[in-house]
Amino acid sequence: MTPKDVIALAKENEVKIVDIRYMDFIGTWQHFSVPLGELSEGAFEDGFGFDGSSMRAWQQIDNSDMIVIPDPSTAKIDPFFKVPTLVLIGDIHEPITREAYSRDPRGIAKKVESYLKSTGIGDTIYVGPEPEFFIFSNIRYSSEPNASFFEIDSDEAHWNSGRDEMPNTGYKIRPKGGYFPLPPNDKYQDMRTEMMLTLEDLGIPMECQHHEVGAAGQSEIDLRFDSLSNMGDSLAWFKYVLKNVATKYDHTVTFMPKPVYGDNGSGMHIHMSFWKDSTPLFAGNKYAGMSEMALHAIGGIMKHCKALCAITNPTTNSYKRLVPGFEAPINLAYSSRNRSAAIRLPMYSGSPNAKRVEFRTPDPSANGYMAFAAIAMAMIDGIQNKMDPGDPMDKNIYDLPPEELAEMESAPATLEEALAALREDHEFLLKGDVFTKDVIDHWIDYKMENEVKEVISRPHPHEFYLYYDI
Repeated sequence: MTPKDVIALAKENEVKIVDIRYMDFIGTWQHFSVPLGELSEGAFEDGFGFDGSSMRAWQQIDNSDMIVIPDPSTAKIDPFFKVPTLVLIGDIHEPITREAYSRDPRGIAKKVESYLKSTGIGDTIYVGPEPEFFIFSNIRYSSEPNASFFEIDSDEAHWNSGRDEMPNTGYKIRPKGGYFPLPPNDKYQDMRTEMMLTLEDLGIPMECQHHEVGAAGQSEIDLRFDSLSNMGDSLAWFKYVLKNVATKYDHTVTFMPKPVYGDNGSGMHIHMSFWKDSTPLFAGNKYAGMSEMALHAIGGIMKHCKALCAITNPTTNSYKRLVPGFEAPINLAYSSRNRSAAIRLPMYSGSPNAKRVEFRTPDPSANGYMAFAAIAMAMIDGIQNKMDPGDPMDKNIYDLPPEELAEMESAPATLEEALAALREDHEFLLKGDVFTKDVIDHWIDYKMENEVKEVISRPHPHEFYLYYDI
């Protein structure tokens, strides 16, 4: 779509407002709105100015001016605003040099696509994420110097089997029993369908929706694969749509990985493959019908997994899901069909086009642009250096004897550990100037100062249970 096409689309839909959106460094979609009269063809070159110092981990106040240049190919009509509104996603640039801003997550995603082409390995990175999330009927939380608590609720959760609902029909979901009950136990079928169809109406192809294992409204909606940058845009829309549809139902959606103790956490399995000249590169005659290139790509993920987790599992809460012996795949092994391994090679189809790598450790708190880019860079590094992933693991890792399990590498146990791994292992991300040293350093510093230290320095409610009467 050209700038002229975008302006025509706006007139056709009687648009009055243009919403400019971009992803901040940490992974939150930001926006501001201008009247339609401000959108000329020149705006797609000149961009719109904003204060970069007010964005987390971006500019200092003495060097704050930034511009966002809208991408005409991203034009969509917002499905929620009362006033007809055109949405454009933009790229962040320096206002004087006009260079792309190194800490713009969308810019990082676009750079990894260019870098893959420059290597001659391939020309397209396809990504298909499977984000899980929770739908809650109520959420309350507070974190004060003298008090802290959270309280969540779900109309379908087992802890409400005794609630006086006048009447309580008893159709609740038992712990870890949420995969795949029909209504009336599954109370969110219509809501998830509306979420999925709203995304389809926006031109974002979807694959399926269903309840997930978690009893308290855990769900999953899968996006159909697309190129890496496009999928970064689509994941931003995905989170926005799900939250707003849930709000229409007086419910709330969270992509927090582990909001409920003792039940499954939310992951985001990420399927990836490289193509060249419209030909899939991961199909071959090796294990599970994969190519040698695909096995080397797996080797890259396994080698760099600990560092990757600082970006693909970027919250302190992420590591309450990545606990040994539970459902999350933390063990660095690969296998076909085996869902206990961190890397799975799906066997749903024998078609060469379907051959892909599924990385199961990430979670949906990730900034999609940066997570997809980091995984792709690890895969490229594995291919370039012909990294051997070792033998596949075709047995249930959770049933391995302790001595055998001890020999297997695993994902980090904390965000602090993951950030330390990223500090030591990030050269592969710097190739092609995809991630810069500045990006890596600011990511680590921001996460340590604003999240890790903030969490570890606060008393936890369970500590009072354990220690108050010592």
